Amino acid sequence: METGVRILLAFLLHQAAHVGGQEDGGSEGCVPGFQVKNYEVAYSGAFHKGQPLIQVEFDDCAGNEDVAFDVSDPSFLVDGDLNLVPRQDVRYSAPVLFVHGVSAHADDIAQVDVTGLPLPSAHALRDILGLGQKLPYRSKRSLLVPPVIVTENQRPPFPRIIGRVISAEKLGNHIFRLTGPGADQDPKGLFTIDIDTGDVSVSRSLDREAIDSYQLEVSTTDFSGNLIEGPAILMITVMDQNDNRPIFKETRYTGEVLEGSPTGTTVMTMTAFDADDPGTDNAVLRYNIVRQSPDKPSPNMFYIDAERGDIVTVISPTLLDRETLPTTRYELEIVAKDMAGSEVGLTGTATATITITDKNDHAPEFTHPLFEAHVSEGSTGVVVNLTVDDRDDPATGAWRAMYSIISGDPAQRFEIQTNPDNNEGMLSVVKPLDYESTMFHTLYIRVENEDPLVPDVGYGPSSTATVRVTVEDINEGPVFFPDPLVVTRVENIPVGSVVASLSATDPDTLEIQSIRYAVLHDPAGWLSVSPVKGTVNTSASLDRESPYVHDNRYTAVFTATDNGIPPATGTGTLIIHLEDYNDNAPYVVPSVARVCEDAHDMNVAIVGGWDKDLPPNAAPFKIELGKQPGLDKTWKVTRVNSTHSQIMLLHSLKKANYQLPLLITDSGVPPLSNNTEVKVQVCICKKNKMHCNSFIIKHEKYLMYLFSIYLIYFRHATVT
Repeated sequence: METGVRILLAFLLHQAAHVGGQEDGGSEGCVPGFQVKNYEVAYSGAFHKGQPLIQVEFDDCAGNEDVAFDVSDPSFLVDGDLNLVPRQDVRYSAPVLFVHGVSAHADDIAQVDVTGLPLPSAHALRDILGLGQKLPYRSKRSLLVPPVIVTENQRPPFPRIIGRVISAEKLGNHIFRLTGPGADQDPKGLFTIDIDTGDVSVSRSLDREAIDSYQLEVSTTDFSGNLIEGPAILMITVMDQNDNRPIFKETRYTGEVLEGSPTGTTVMTMTAFDADDPGTDNAVLRYNIVRQSPDKPSPNMFYIDAERGDIVTVISPTLLDRETLPTTRYELEIVAKDMAGSEVGLTGTATATITITDKNDHAPEFTHPLFEAHVSEGSTGVVVNLTVDDRDDPATGAWRAMYSIISGDPAQRFEIQTNPDNNEGMLSVVKPLDYESTMFHTLYIRVENEDPLVPDVGYGPSSTATVRVTVEDINEGPVFFPDPLVVTRVENIPVGSVVASLSATDPDTLEIQSIRYAVLHDPAGWLSVSPVKGTVNTSASLDRESPYVHDNRYTAVFTATDNGIPPATGTGTLIIHLEDYNDNAPYVVPSVARVCEDAHDMNVAIVGGWDKDLPPNAAPFKIELGKQPGLDKTWKVTRVNSTHSQIMLLHSLKKANYQLPLLITDSGVPPLSNNTEVKVQVCICKKNKMHCNSFIIKHEKYLMYLFSIYLIYFRHATVT
């Protein structure tokens, strides 16, 4: 089915489906489809190709992605900016156009009324719907329209006649019309036609580089505007003149060539552009080198291909030596001339800078065969800088040096890094040296380049050197062994007990020195040390439950100082692993409980034992009633597990606060007991509320804290 009929039927169905109602809105009040259903366009002559007529308003409420539009007259379309535009010049139009918009979220039709149309005397319904072809024009052969050639850059006066259109009809009752780009379209008024004679004139100078040809339409009409002849095509071609110089894309170009490259090596290509007609000599270019700077060792070191613009080397490979040339950078002035290089051609100029790049044809050489260094034992860092000479380019891997130790360092106590600024080798001690072990070190060093040498060049004796390192003695501090020293002791041992014996030795074995010990860090103040023997004794009771003990370990630090000049000190660590002793009595949590005075369940609370000591000095706990007479008439304590017991009432009590004495005993040897009490609050309970005496309220935050501890402990004990 053709486009016009399909859209018309869709429009009729669309209208019928929405009679008496409105379309459902999209999200947030958006109505999918055309936001305006009816549009109007005024006809004032032919609609020209690409001319926006109206802009439709369409929203599918989902971003308008993949929306497609159809127009009932295929001579029109809706572009990406929602403009209704003609696909071609349209001289006649149906009075009504329908625009069909479809996406995954909307399907709608809008109507466009075209006003001011002449009577459609020759248009049938198929034409109005856009289904048929336009009425045929009269034969174009009745107009003789020869092509016109106009030279660009013509000088005034204007207008100037450039051609003529001839009509086979008798003149007098019709006139000539000229339409198209350059006439009634931009650039408007460039060409005109005499309505009586058909003479075509140009009104101003033309530029071929802007527009090289124009395609216009010529027709004849009567005085009412009715078409008589045509339209016929009038082709106007603009002839080129050499009015543009060659232009290089850049004013300065750069290239590189490796030293020693063979004669004829291509360095770079120069390319210029000429805006004139490429089919004429106006745009045919020839290249030439007019200056080389410097002009040593030869003024013709390079050659440029006149047609392609390729710059190649002319100098021999032996003379193309970066180290012997007066400079490593040459500047060439290049001229491009059009008209195939003839004397009347126009020229353009650019500069080519050519750098002679380095290859590794010189091995690095040490400036001295022997280097000496002095270093204090125990120290690290750079001890000597190794210097080399290399004639290659400092900006390349042919110059950058790599150093290696080829012998004299079996323990890998030294390393060499290259200083990138001056290429020196920085010899460093990375593992401290020991004067007592070795007083002298002799190293053999080799230097190479990052890049390999060219085949005809090798490394010689000057690429190796010897480094003699002398170790200077210093007074070193005593060293503890073992460090740390770990011992195990039971807490609460008597004051004055021996804990450990420290042992430190002086690494200065070539000297006889005495050592004295001292306490450096004893956080709890529990220890003392014999200055001469290094024996560590307790000066206070050791307590495993102290906040200074972490994970049953107490840490102290001691010093050992020799009598050298100046004295040197070393440090050592003592770790005491403390074993538990039953020195903490258990206690009961929680200390408060509540119960309703008329409760049918006489269970008051579950209480648990808590002990700072470790097993076996803690659980299992024995919890029982205190020794006060008569308690067993009212209260009963029943064991639940190894850590918890159940408190029960044997009969109801009136609302009041009661003190229940309990006795808790741990499992240590010997066991420790603790007399404690639980405050039991008997309350009146109504409608899920407890009415109690107020003495506990002021302790509420404290009780909540204790109860949280109790819950944690109870869960732990249940799991274990």
